[in-house]
Amino acid sequence: MRAELLPRKKPKSEVEFWLQNVETINVEIQNIEQEAEREKYFSRMHVGKIACKKIQEVTELIDQSCGFGESLVIDPPVSYGGELPTRALVGESTAEMTMEKIWEHLLDEDCRMIGVYGMGGVGKTTIMKQINNRLLKEKDKFNHVIWVTVSKAFNVIKLQNDITSMLLPNPLKSEDETIRAGELYAALKEMKKCVLILDDLWNAFPLENIGIPEPTSENGCKLVLTTRDAKVCYGMNCVTIKMELLSVKESHDLFLKTVGCDVSNIPEDVVEGIVKQCARLPLAIITIAGSLKNVVDVSEWRNTLNELRTSTKGSAHVDDGIFERLRFSYERLKDEKLQCCLLCCALYPEDYKISRDELIEHLINEKVIESMKSRQEELDRGHTLLNTLENACLLEGGFTGFAMSSTRMRFVKMHDLIRDMALQIAGAKFLVLEDVPNEEEWGNDVEKVSLIFKYNSKFPNVSPKCPKLSTLLLQGYMNIIPDSFFVHLHGLRVLHVDCQGIFCLESLPNSVSDLKHLTSLRLNSCRLKCVPSLAKLTALRSLDLSGGPLKEIPHGLEMLVNLRYLNLRTSKIQKMPPGILPKLCQLQLLKLRFWGLDVNGEEMVRLKKLECFEGAFDGVKGFNTYVESLEEGGPSHYIYAVNQKKPAIQLGVGESVILSDCNICLLPKDVRALIFCERQRHGLSLHRRKKTVWFKKGCEEIEYLNSSFDIFSLQSLEILALSGLNSSKGLFREEKVAPAPVVPLGTFSRLKQFSIGYCRNIKKLFPPGLLLDNLEQINICECKQLEEIIGGAEASDDEVEEEAKEIVEIFPQLRKLTLQYLPKLKTICSSSNVILCDSLNFIKIFKCPKLKRLPLSRHLIDGELSSPPSSLQIYIEKERWESLEWDNHDMKMVLQPLCQFVKWTLRLTNSVLSGFETTCSSLMIDVHIVQSCHDSARTLLFNLSQTMHATSELQTNNHSFACHCPTVATSHPSLAFSVFANKNCSYPFTTSSLNNCIGCSFD
Repeated sequence: MRAELLPRKKPKSEVEFWLQNVETINVEIQNIEQEAEREKYFSRMHVGKIACKKIQEVTELIDQSCGFGESLVIDPPVSYGGELPTRALVGESTAEMTMEKIWEHLLDEDCRMIGVYGMGGVGKTTIMKQINNRLLKEKDKFNHVIWVTVSKAFNVIKLQNDITSMLLPNPLKSEDETIRAGELYAALKEMKKCVLILDDLWNAFPLENIGIPEPTSENGCKLVLTTRDAKVCYGMNCVTIKMELLSVKESHDLFLKTVGCDVSNIPEDVVEGIVKQCARLPLAIITIAGSLKNVVDVSEWRNTLNELRTSTKGSAHVDDGIFERLRFSYERLKDEKLQCCLLCCALYPEDYKISRDELIEHLINEKVIESMKSRQEELDRGHTLLNTLENACLLEGGFTGFAMSSTRMRFVKMHDLIRDMALQIAGAKFLVLEDVPNEEEWGNDVEKVSLIFKYNSKFPNVSPKCPKLSTLLLQGYMNIIPDSFFVHLHGLRVLHVDCQGIFCLESLPNSVSDLKHLTSLRLNSCRLKCVPSLAKLTALRSLDLSGGPLKEIPHGLEMLVNLRYLNLRTSKIQKMPPGILPKLCQLQLLKLRFWGLDVNGEEMVRLKKLECFEGAFDGVKGFNTYVESLEEGGPSHYIYAVNQKKPAIQLGVGESVILSDCNICLLPKDVRALIFCERQRHGLSLHRRKKTVWFKKGCEEIEYLNSSFDIFSLQSLEILALSGLNSSKGLFREEKVAPAPVVPLGTFSRLKQFSIGYCRNIKKLFPPGLLLDNLEQINICECKQLEEIIGGAEASDDEVEEEAKEIVEIFPQLRKLTLQYLPKLKTICSSSNVILCDSLNFIKIFKCPKLKRLPLSRHLIDGELSSPPSSLQIYIEKERWESLEWDNHDMKMVLQPLCQFVKWTLRLTNSVLSGFETTCSSLMIDVHIVQSCHDSARTLLFNLSQTMHATSELQTNNHSFACHCPTVATSHPSLAFSVFANKNCSYPFTTSSLNNCIGCSFD
C-alpha cells in the first residue's frame, strides 16, 4: 500500500500549501467560466487574457508537483490529548484516595489494564478527567493520552471512528470492520507509552476486534476503563478499583457547598434528613441541593424532606432509588416549560454535546419557547431556560473550540442517568432508538421520535401510522429514506436530519413535499444536490440546508412567506434568483456563503425584520443602498462581504464587514470588525464607529494609524490586527514639536486583543503613557525591525532617577503574550515598568535573540514572592531563558517550574544522509531551524564540533548557516545555495527533501 494511504500520515507542508493553491485556482477558474458566459465582446477579451494567465499558473503548479519527491506525506509529531473541563473532586478523602490508587497503577510497570467501577453518578468520569488532565501536565510519564466516551450504545464502527479522530488527520474509509481494525492497529502500534481511556463502558470486548494492540511492557501502553459493572473489568482482565460512595461528612459538605446559601435557620435534623435521602451519591446530592438553591423558607425544606421520603419509599432496586431522587429534582422545577426543555434534551444521543444555539432553535420550533416580538427575545428566553437547568444541576454546560474562534460552540450535556430518568418520565410519548423499529412497534401515542442510526444501518421499507407524531429526529449513518416513510405522517411539524459518515443521504423522498404542517425542516451534513419541491410547505418557519453540496435554490422557496429562519451557509448554490428575498419578508435570520452566492442590496432593504445576516452583496452600489436603509435599524448581528471572490477570513466576532478590492464609503454604525482582503484604493471614515479593525495583508500604503484614520476612532477599538503593512513605520507618527500630545490618553483604552505580523519596517509599537489596562492578548510575529513594544520616552537624568523609584504596572489584564521571530527586539518596556502575573496564563517567546529582560513580577507576601497562577504555561528556548536578566532573581526561580523548553529540530532521514559525500567525521545529525524566512524556505543551522568546519563568511561560533530554495532566490539573495561544512562536505538541499523530517520536541 502506498505511504500516502497509510494511517498516521499527514501531507508535507509544501504539499498542503500546493493543495491550497490548487483549491484557490479551481475557484478562480470557475469564476472565469461564469464571466465567459457573458455576451460582451470586450469582456470576453478581458476574460481571455485572464484565462491565459491562469493556464500559466496551472502549468507552474503541475511543475511544482513533480518536485515533491517520492513521498507526499510525513509522520505527525508526538501529540498529546486535550485537557477536559471538569468539576473539582467531590469528597476530598474518598476521591483523592481513589485517584492516587489509579495513578499508582498507571505508573506501575506490571499493571497494563485498569478498570474503575462503581454505581452510576458516583463520580467515575469526573475522577478520570482529573487523571487525564494530570497526565497532560506531567508529559514525561506518557507520550499520548487518548480519551473516548463509549456509552451504553456500544458500536464497533463508532468506537473505531472515535479513536481514529484522536489520532489521524483523516477518517477510516473502509466499511469492513476487520480492515478498519487493521488500519487502526497499525496506527496505534506505532505509538509508544500511550494511555487509552475508555469512559462508560457497558460490555467487555476483544481488543483485536477494534484494532487496539494489547498493552505490554514493550510498548509502554496502558488501558483504563470506567464502568458500572465489575464484571466488565473482569472480562477485560483489568486490575479493578472500586469507586466508593462519599462518607457521611463528605456528603454533608458537598450538599452545603452546592446549596450555596446560609442554612443556619434550617433545623439541623431537616438538613441531615435530606442529605441522608441522597444516599451518599454525588449526582443525587448535587441535583437535589441544586433544586434548593436560594431557598430560605423552613416550610419548603421540610416539605422537600417529606416528598423525598415518600418518593424513595419502596424502591427495591438501586437504579429505581436513583431515578426517584433525580425525578424529585425534575418535579421541583415546577415550570412546565423547563420540564419540556429537559425532556427535549433526552432526544439527543447519550453523552452528546448539544449546541445551545441548535437546542434553542429546536425549542422555538417545538413552541416550548413561544413567539415573541423579536428573535433576540426568544433566544434570551432559551438561554434563561438552559441556565436554570444548569443551575439546578440537571444539565452540564461548557464550550468547544478556542475563544475568539469562529467555530467556538457553547453546549449543554446530560448525564446519562438524568437522560435515562427523562426518558422514563416521557414513557410511551418518546421513542428513542438506535435503529428504525418495525411498523408494528410504532405506537399510536408516540409524539416524538429520535432514531440514531449505527454504521451500516439500513432504513426498512416501512410506512408508520402515528397520528400524534409531531417531531422526528434522524441522526447518524443513513444513505436512503424510502419514499413510503412519510406517507402517513401528516401531523409532522419538526423534521431534522443530521447525517454522519462519508456515505450519507443523497436524496430526500418526494413525500416530504406533502408534509403541509411542517414548521421546521433541517437537513445538516447531507449530500443532497437538490431537495423536493417546498411549494406546499407554507407553514415552514425554519429551513436549514447547510452542510451539503446543494447546487440550486429549492423549488418553491418563494412560497414560504412565513419563513423566519433560512440557512444556506455551506451550500454550493451559485445564484440567488431575483425576486425571492422580497417575498420572504418575515425573515429574522439569513445565513449565506461569503463568496459565490451574492444578494441584491435593494432586495435586502425589503427585509425589515432581519436580525441576523451573514452573506455577500453583489456590488458596492447595492451594499451602500442597504447601509443607507439601516438608519432606521438593521440586524443586530451581521457579517457582510462585498466583492468577495474567494473564501474570506473570519474572526470569532460578529458585526463585521469584509471588503475586497472596492471603495466603500458607507459602513454600519455598530460595526466591530473591518476586514480588508485586497488593496484598498481609498481611505474610510471610521469616526466613532469601530470597536474592532482588522487590516489584512494588502493595505501596504498605510504608514501610521494616526495619519490614515481619525485618531479618536481608535478609542473604542477592542481588537486590532495588522498584517503585511510593509510601508508602516509605526502605530503613531511622532511629532518633534507638538503643542499637545500626538496620541490622546484614551487611545486603545478599550483594546483587548492586539496582533501584528509581517510588518517589516516597524521599530516601535506603543508610545509610553497609553492606558492599556484592558489588553488581554498580545501576539507579535515576524517584524524584522521591531526593537521596542512600549517605547521609552526620552528623559533627563533626574527624571530617570525619579522613574527608577516608581515602578509602574502595565497590562494588568494580560492573559496571553506571544513573541516570535523578532530578531531585533531588545525590550518589552522600560526598566520602570513591570507586568504582574496575576492574569497571565500563556507566554511564548521564540527566536528573539536580543531580548534581554522579561519584566514579570509578583506581589510580595511576608517578604517573599507570591506563587504565580498554576495555569500559567511558558514556552521558550532554554538558552534564551538562561540569558534573560531579571529585576528579581527569585522571580526566575518561581517561574522556572512552569517553563517548557522548546527546540525545533530536523531529523535527517537515511535518504538525506546518503546524499553526503564527505570525510568530515564531526558533522552532527541534529539540525535546528533558526529562522522561518518564507513558506517555502528555511534557514538551517548545522552544529559542527569545530569552528574551522564553518565557512568564515557565515561563521558564528560553532555554527554555519545555509539554505537552498530557488523560489526565493530573488527575494532572499543572501541565502546560500547549498549546505556545506568544508571542502570535503557538500550536498544541495531543497525544501522538498527536508520537510519530510520536520518535527517538534520539548526538552
